[in-house]
Amino acid sequence: MQTQKPGGRTVMAEINVTPFVDVMLVLLIIFMVTTPILYQGVDVKLPKTESKSVPSIDREKKVVVTLNGDGEIFIEKNEYTLDELRVEVRRLMASEGKDIETESVFLRADTSVPYGTVVEVMSEIRNAGVTNLGLITEPVTSQR
Repeated sequence: MQTQKPGGRTVMAEINVTPFVDVMLVLLIIFMVTTPILYQGVDVKLPKTESKSVPSIDREKKVVVTLNGDGEIFIEKNEYTLDELRVEVRRLMASEGKDIETESVFLRADTSVPYGTVVEVMSEIRNAGVTNLGLITEPVTSQR
């Protein structure tokens, strides 16, 4: 709507929403970037049931810790106690020339193992200095 002012000038009485939209888009982008940063906790990502396998596990030699149904801890075919695990993980990473803070260690745990035991093993691996710890699962086969 336009109104005539004295002196021949016209005044526009409509609201210009373009600056409002610009500000809202900038705020949306800021929230989208900062929200994932706010949720920091245990940085272990559990694989989804229908996910594809990680290709780097097959190509490179990785340290895989196995926890069987009896609570026994293995690295490859060698058995270790919970106290020996930290030292052995450090030794393996050093002997293969891997940086313990950037390389990944993978944990395979039997489904019958109590949650507390799995957490204790994870804690010992973390205490060895490993920051990237992954959990290995089997993919779910659909029975349709």
